Amino acid sequence: MLNLQNLIDDAKGYETVRHMRWPDGVTCPRCQGTEVTKQGRDETDPYRQRYHCKRCERSFDDLTETIFAGHHQPLRVWILCLYFMGLNLSNQQIAHELDFNKDDVHQRTCQLRAGIVKKKPSVTLSADVECEEISLIAGHKGHPEAVQKKGEKDDGTVSTGHVDEGPWRERSHRSSA
Repeated sequence: MLNLQNLIDDAKGYETVRHMRWPDGVTCPRCQGTEVTKQGRDETDPYRQRYHCKRCERSFDDLTETIFAGHHQPLRVWILCLYFMGLNLSNQQIAHELDFNKDDVHQRTCQLRAGIVKKKPSVTLSADVECEEISLIAGHKGHPEAVQKKGEKDDGTVSTGHVDEGPWRERSHRSSA
């Protein structure tokens, strides 16, 4: 279970991201190479570690190719935003809590939702999969004569669908003007 207080603290937040993203050690997000060296910290965020991949010769950091990448707000702000989204707060409520413009929050929550869906692995069913049968009222499965009989009256004649037909006519009282 994640502790929200740890995620709000920048140092612990990045540590948690690293641990969740790379439980077996840092790998390059582009080539999945494991020969990675640390290359100092980000100038704007001192807890954000930079890396260099020896295999593909590219640089990356803790947030490269994640739903948090490419935004100037601190990681703790977007963790809080995700938390508020999980509480089902509206964008306006989130904007108020984070002291942001509601249009900026709307754009960011849309990006976060899209990123979550994009990163979510596809479901692969295996072994035995059981499905229930669904019957629709569109017809009678295996009994086409039942569909034909549906339009017949009790006396065997076929209904024409006119308004003057049916037992309601006997009970109706028309007003004369």
